[in-house]
Amino acid sequence: MNRISRIGDVAEIMVGYVENKTTFQTDKTLNVPTSSYTSSDQFDAEMELIFKRTPLMLAFTAEMPEPGDYKTMDAIGMPVLINRDRQGKVRAFLNVCSHRGAPVAEGNGNCTRFTCKYHSWTYGADGKLIGIAEASSFGEVDKSRLGLRELPCEERAGMIFVCLTPNAPMDLDKYFRGYLEDFEALDFANWTYLGNRTIEGANWKIAFDGYLEGYHFKSLHPDTIFPRTPSNTMHYEGFGPNIRIGFPQHTIAEQLKDVPREEWGTRENQGYDFVRIFFPNVSVFIAPEITQVAQLFPGPTPDRNRTVLNYLRREPVRDDADREAVEAAMNFFRDVTYQEDYVIGLEIQKGLESGAHDDLVFGRNERGNQYFHEWVNWYLDDDPSAPEPRI
Repeated sequence: MNRISRIGDVAEIMVGYVENKTTFQTDKTLNVPTSSYTSSDQFDAEMELIFKRTPLMLAFTAEMPEPGDYKTMDAIGMPVLINRDRQGKVRAFLNVCSHRGAPVAEGNGNCTRFTCKYHSWTYGADGKLIGIAEASSFGEVDKSRLGLRELPCEERAGMIFVCLTPNAPMDLDKYFRGYLEDFEALDFANWTYLGNRTIEGANWKIAFDGYLEGYHFKSLHPDTIFPRTPSNTMHYEGFGPNIRIGFPQHTIAEQLKDVPREEWGTRENQGYDFVRIFFPNVSVFIAPEITQVAQLFPGPTPDRNRTVLNYLRREPVRDDADREAVEAAMNFFRDVTYQEDYVIGLEIQKGLESGAHDDLVFGRNERGNQYFHEWVNWYLDDDPSAPEPRI
């Protein structure tokens, strides 16, 4: 079945959800220990077995479209440098000079080489060491062995994926299982990167749980999300550990009634919306006005996360007035995410650390949360032969 037909079938299911006031349900509830959100040992294991092994979406093609463009960032405490060389190939490195460990680049920009500000050792776009300051007095070294430490990196469907472990295997087709077709169909590589906002919240899983269900829309978002989207009405599809969550709008039946059935799969934002989840830490919401891509980075301690909210859209910024409107939209989405979701997450963190309950329970209607925690546990078990979770 092709992608459009599959989404059309999902749209039909969601029409039924709204008409019958039902939602996707699994066969049982799931208990998750509250220690999952507070334990330092589990946090350390998550960093090693999940965040340093899975492909992380760290950048967008639209952020660095030109040869020479680069971006530096902190990912779970690891300094990362991503750049595009003259031939257009994207690479990723640990942003650490091989001489004394200082960063070789800061922020973002465009250049053909990177020079450490500490002692001016210089590296090419391919990470090779090409220059040692005052080399005649430094002594003999093998420059071919002193390049930047490269990380597995691949650009697909308008996004740049990196594994934080050098030389680790990274197979995006196996990991995403056709899911990236969504972004290829959206022509995501040719969108415009508008900017980002950063917020901080509770344990990364507390924050991520909020992206995985709409059970809370009526109570937590009565004036922002609920007027468009009914509460507790979701559809889930799994692509390996990744999830596409369908959220019908209140008016889905009305908006689709005059549309030929074979075109229902082309009507995103016109009757229904999707939140696209990249395990372990990315949520993509394509709204009509602007797209928000949340990257959740755990730490520095188990009770905290740093979330970078990235904003993109199909069209470039037209003029100063349009830029002002874009900035206002980014601030609005940031404020809603922080004030209506992250603030209560911080309260939840405090509640879990109080020891009031040994477990949290996810309902039959919260299959996305269940699925996410099942995959977390699958990775923590570190047994590739174990059966994978299924939606």
